[in-house]
Amino acid sequence: MKEDNCLHAALICLGMLYYSHAVTTEKLNHARPSLHGHHEKGKEGQVLHRSKRGWVWNQFFVIEEYTGPDPVLVGRLHSDIDSGDGNIKYILSGEGAGIIFVIDDKSGNIHATKTLDREERAQYTLTAQAVDRNTNRPLEPPSEFIVKVQDINDNPPEFLHENYHANVPERSNVGTSVIQVTASDADDPTYGNSAKLVYSILEGQPYFSVEAQTGIIRTALPNMDREAKEEYHVVIQAKDMGGHMGGLSGTTKVTITLTDVNDNPPKFPQSVYQMSVSEAAVPGEEVGRVKAKDPDIGENGLVAYSIIDGDGMDMFEITTDYETQEGVVKLKKLLDFETKKSYSLKVEAANVHIDPKFISNGPFKDTVTVKISVEDADEPPVFLKPSYIFEVQENAASGTVVGKVHAKDPDAANSAIRYSIDRHTDLERYFIINAEDGNIKTIKALDREEISWHNISVFAVEVHKQHQEAKVPVAIKVVDVNDNAPKFAAAYEAFVCENARSNQQFITISADDKDDSANGPRFIFSLPPEIIHNPNFTLRDNRDNTASVLVRREGFSRQKQDLYLLPIVISDGGLPPMSSTNTLTIRVCGCDSNGSLLSCNAEAYILNAGLSTGALIAILACIVILLVIVVLFVTLKRQKKEPLIVFEEEDVRENIITYDDEGGGEEDTEAFDIATLQNPDGINGFIPRKDIKPEYQYMPRPGLRPAPNSVDVDDFINTRIQEADNDPTAPPYDSIQIYGYEGRGSVAGSLSSLESATTDSDLDYDYLQNWGPRFKKLADLYGSKDTFDDDS
Repeated sequence: MKEDNCLHAALICLGMLYYSHAVTTEKLNHARPSLHGHHEKGKEGQVLHRSKRGWVWNQFFVIEEYTGPDPVLVGRLHSDIDSGDGNIKYILSGEGAGIIFVIDDKSGNIHATKTLDREERAQYTLTAQAVDRNTNRPLEPPSEFIVKVQDINDNPPEFLHENYHANVPERSNVGTSVIQVTASDADDPTYGNSAKLVYSILEGQPYFSVEAQTGIIRTALPNMDREAKEEYHVVIQAKDMGGHMGGLSGTTKVTITLTDVNDNPPKFPQSVYQMSVSEAAVPGEEVGRVKAKDPDIGENGLVAYSIIDGDGMDMFEITTDYETQEGVVKLKKLLDFETKKSYSLKVEAANVHIDPKFISNGPFKDTVTVKISVEDADEPPVFLKPSYIFEVQENAASGTVVGKVHAKDPDAANSAIRYSIDRHTDLERYFIINAEDGNIKTIKALDREEISWHNISVFAVEVHKQHQEAKVPVAIKVVDVNDNAPKFAAAYEAFVCENARSNQQFITISADDKDDSANGPRFIFSLPPEIIHNPNFTLRDNRDNTASVLVRREGFSRQKQDLYLLPIVISDGGLPPMSSTNTLTIRVCGCDSNGSLLSCNAEAYILNAGLSTGALIAILACIVILLVIVVLFVTLKRQKKEPLIVFEEEDVRENIITYDDEGGGEEDTEAFDIATLQNPDGINGFIPRKDIKPEYQYMPRPGLRPAPNSVDVDDFINTRIQEADNDPTAPPYDSIQIYGYEGRGSVAGSLSSLESATTDSDLDYDYLQNWGPRFKKLADLYGSKDTFDDDS
């Protein structure tokens, strides 16, 4: 900071010296602004005087960042016509006039009143003019001049970025360009060395260097190895003033990363790998892994594995796991401990991508020996065949041998084997197997026509190790025997016309045999010997497993006989052959002249009109069913109606309406005047029932209302009941309504006796003596005090 202040002061002194030199030069050369007059002849010989501008300097200089106590003198304006008597007035206008630059209107001295910054503005254009002080009349034309702000070194260099990142391949040659950094200086590049920058490296030697003029960073050491050090931090400085003492500087950081090249071959960490695998392992199962280390990364570190030699090349294979860069040894074929107990492999690991620049560092591959030992496993029994197929004739006697299966223990122990049939595959138990020798026999007769193939499974289990078992499928074919006679292929029913011609064919029949084709066709059709000369029909064997039935005579009649049964003998081609007699049903039908069937029923021929007997029976049956349904419906309806009638006769319903609300006063007594029951003396008139809305109002009959003072409660209640019974507006049931105490102010008082003994009441209860023996107790309790006194 102290150095900057000294530099600043020195620059100000230099500026002042420069300004003094300019003023001195101006005086020596009479260079101050002035006006010189000269003569010019006019048109009429009159000599005219024209003011001549005497400006020698048209631009002034002022040093930026001047911080002295007095304003800086920029320059002085003076006109030749100024005689020094004060009549001349100097005026300054233009950029910054009156704000930054002020002029003494008498002397013409221009001062800068503010500190100027060249980086904000480099120059100002001003206009000066001399006018008469009294009249403000211009004495000469205005003159324009420029005030330039002279630069000082007050701005340090600044880099475009605070941090730079760059990459360069490892093992690059010395001088390889890495990155170019650039700084800028806001000072004037055309004046002095304030903006002349020089780059240098502060941190990062001896690995990198920087060009002083361009800022290009280059490698400085050969064979830099990424695997040894991958990242470098470099600090670059930019200094102005050409790097000389007193210049300002700025720095930036550059992070340089060495990128990988394939300069390292893969290497196995050991020369021999030991592995083991069970003989029970299946092909494709992993045996073990090997790994060659390559310090390179990315595609430069990719390694491929292969088996190049060894006695296990046919039994094992190796693949590459590119995620872990490991070689995975897998089983290729089944192993047998009893045959070979160990194998040896020679495995090679090689780089996938090789850089020709570094081929001299090779070879980029390595080999290792892998020894694999086979472990003995307790193997299950093994059948000599993967499956068995046997044949047995159907209907063979129980105990017939079907075939034999055989299994052995592959282990050296050679344990004994026991056999059994999986009963889930022989649910009907057709077969049995000898547990020791594996002979399969029948238990019961087999029927090919029911099941032609039996697929069972046989287990083989070691005697001393029940968990070691094997399973083999056994297919048993049931060989056909000619034990089924041929029959009609369908339930044939033939029709012959009454007007059929002799030797006319009317049906073709075929046969079916459940036996195999060897014991089935060819079928032979014939008539039984006893009817071979049947007068009505004859049979012709077509020798293609079908036969045709023909009419032997003419003139059939449904009235005489409408149905014929023709027996037909069918024989198969088996050894020995089998035959059966099948009956063909033939109906005689009426036909038109073209042979088309019209009717085959004898009734239709007899009854030319009307309904048939079957149709009449069906109609009668429907009528009977409908009658039965109607009778049942009526009976059920009556049974349901009787208990309803009894219920209606015994129906005694009560409508009990309970009011829990204790307020409301007389509004709650609309349904019934409770005051009548509480105090019969209070009856002043008839109050009708209001639990229903009557259609009309009737007047009470005279003679039914009891007198207030001579009323008896029994008579009162009976009277009310009689009125209710005779009231046409009342519902046909009793309505008992219960009212509690309705509060103060109600017409009906309280019926409770809780407060009667403790409060003085004006009520007279002597009338209770007239209510009969039922109310004697109340009369004794609420009678007059005189009565009590008399009794006492």
